[in-house]
Amino acid sequence: MGSKNKLKRFKENETFNNVIQPSREAEVLNNFSLKGNWGKTFFKNENPIVLELGCGKGEYTIGMAKRDPNTNFIGIDIKGARFWRGAKTAIDEGIANVAFLRTQIELIEYFFAENEIAEIWITFPDPQIKYKRTKHRLTNSEFLQRYKKILVPNGIVNLKTDSEFMHGYTLGLLHGEGHEIMYANHHVYRNEGSPAIVTEIQTFYEQQYLQKGKPITYIQFKIK
Repeated sequence: MGSKNKLKRFKENETFNNVIQPSREAEVLNNFSLKGNWGKTFFKNENPIVLELGCGKGEYTIGMAKRDPNTNFIGIDIKGARFWRGAKTAIDEGIANVAFLRTQIELIEYFFAENEIAEIWITFPDPQIKYKRTKHRLTNSEFLQRYKKILVPNGIVNLKTDSEFMHGYTLGLLHGEGHEIMYANHHVYRNEGSPAIVTEIQTFYEQQYLQKGKPITYIQFKIK
């Protein structure tokens, strides 16, 4: 994407009422006004809130929101030019139960309060295979504890990935730390019984992976 196009999208994001781009000050002072108030202030209802972390173009966020209008969905990514697509689609199609938050996932606790989130989706994250990059792996112990703080008791986390490494790493960690694995599948399109939400929503890159014959894996779990 050219720099002109990116700039255009950044400017357009500023006009979208479903895009939230917190100031650095809100992060430093920990005074983000929507923290603990997403339902009441932003969505204006008491419906459950689901996050998609590293949402990219927002395809999964939008797909889930269309499937379940009685749940609120927030896509999170640091790259605003990417999720511009999802935000624009939501506005064009009148999908009101969607928001996009531009921030780093490491800072998630600054923007959501304890017990504010019902469920988390991690879709096709960078597996960060090199040892030095393990601290950025979105299912490492530190990230799981961040998620636990904002999830309701027994809140659910979903990992969908094309990376067999990420799938195996996460399963091993969950077993090792005693978390509750509710469902695990190393090839969701080959095995019957996969949850519909996993197979019926496909991102652009997922479709490419499938064309190349790559298995798509899925884990659903609760953090203990």
